[in-house]
Amino acid sequence: MWQPVLMISGYFISILGIAMLFPAILDIYDTHQNWSPFLSSAIVALFIGMSLYLGNKTKIHKVSIQQGYLLTVISWFSVSLIAAIPFIFSGEIKGWDNAIFEAASGISTTGATIITDLDTTPRSILLWRAILNGLGGVGIVIFAIAMLPFLGIGGMQIFQRENSDFNDKLMPKISYIAKRIIFIYLSLTFLCIICLYFAGMNLFDAICHGIATIATGGMSTKNASIGYYNSALIETLIIIFMIIGALPLMLYHSLIINKGANSLRLEQVKFFLKILFIYVVATTLWLTYQGTYNLPNALRFASFNVISLTTSTGFSSTDYLNWGSFAITIFIIFALTGGCTGSTAGSIKIFRWQVIWAYLKRSLITTIEPNRVVPIKIGRLTSDNRVVNSVFTFFIAYFFCFVALSILIAISGVDFNTAFGSVIACFTNSGPSISHSTGPNGNYADFNAYCKYILSFAMLLGRLDVLTVLAIFTKNFWQN
Repeated sequence: MWQPVLMISGYFISILGIAMLFPAILDIYDTHQNWSPFLSSAIVALFIGMSLYLGNKTKIHKVSIQQGYLLTVISWFSVSLIAAIPFIFSGEIKGWDNAIFEAASGISTTGATIITDLDTTPRSILLWRAILNGLGGVGIVIFAIAMLPFLGIGGMQIFQRENSDFNDKLMPKISYIAKRIIFIYLSLTFLCIICLYFAGMNLFDAICHGIATIATGGMSTKNASIGYYNSALIETLIIIFMIIGALPLMLYHSLIINKGANSLRLEQVKFFLKILFIYVVATTLWLTYQGTYNLPNALRFASFNVISLTTSTGFSSTDYLNWGSFAITIFIIFALTGGCTGSTAGSIKIFRWQVIWAYLKRSLITTIEPNRVVPIKIGRLTSDNRVVNSVFTFFIAYFFCFVALSILIAISGVDFNTAFGSVIACFTNSGPSISHSTGPNGNYADFNAYCKYILSFAMLLGRLDVLTVLAIFTKNFWQN
């Protein structure tokens, strides 16, 4: 059972090692030295990765359900640990708790940070954070499209219908999907970088922010995030590309090959765009009514920050915590919404909210007309009870983990607002929280090591859709 799991995990670690060479080259260029901590980190990563790969090399004909779970959990957690090595070797981040937090935040596309002064941080570290966002973004899309339907997590088995052109073997499916996804992903990232560069960013900032935007990761190079540039054009471009990143990447492939997108994908997109529109309009009207901004500025700041949080990107153009308690409350709702399935966005995802909404509508009808048979429909697609039960199981597990994580943070002495906000921000992969200390103008540096490890786990737990991780802790998993 372990051989293919360790082999593939070694392959991913090796890719991570190769990725370390890019900040190594930048580090050598900036410091004019012949050696870089990233180069030594790359050697360590490649040694570990290639040892696992070659020591367990085998021809994979089929991956079992148990191997699918183990592969997902072990690869993501091991990559997060290895990704922390450059932070330690560089000396810019002190302690494994801080290094693992920063690495987990990058690879899970959360965007939270323990770095207190990004403006003076070496460019190699900033580039590495962006690269982690990029790797995590493309990795989670492949994981969501290929692995989650195979595992049947949180109602995702319904998306097996979308992949009817694939055969039943998992590895050919992942290989087939990965090639298409990586091409689309890199193309969108390159386009975003070019647009940001011509909008006024320098090339380095454009590269880092372009990668982080499509990955909906939010790792900025500035303390003030996008607010540093004070540019409506840059904000508008990032809004467009954040939305692009939060839509199903396979949708773009369907459009490229002139193949009609399937009903479920389109229903997700329409529902998501409607939700974004409602969120932005409601926040804009509130800010205008309160006199916080005039209408044009209210629309500008509401659009950027609401879309950034809803897509779980985590960029900010201003400190929205100064907008009042109502804004803070609704921002919790935004963080729990998430983007479309098959996108780089985190949190609960629009598809699951669609299932809950459809189930609620059916329940209201059958309460009045108990003998009436009402299917649960998402657009023109009927959802069966297996999918509905799976979605409700996911919600129960999701909110149980949220409460448990909040308690684990609170017992360390952290006040309720900070504990609650930080867990929401990390668990939904949205980055900044509703607490001033960890909000848009704050960071997570003041947490003790215990809290940083818990929040690092929360980021990966939320990114992997909860049940994927929890399943391996059950007795039945190992008995089977």
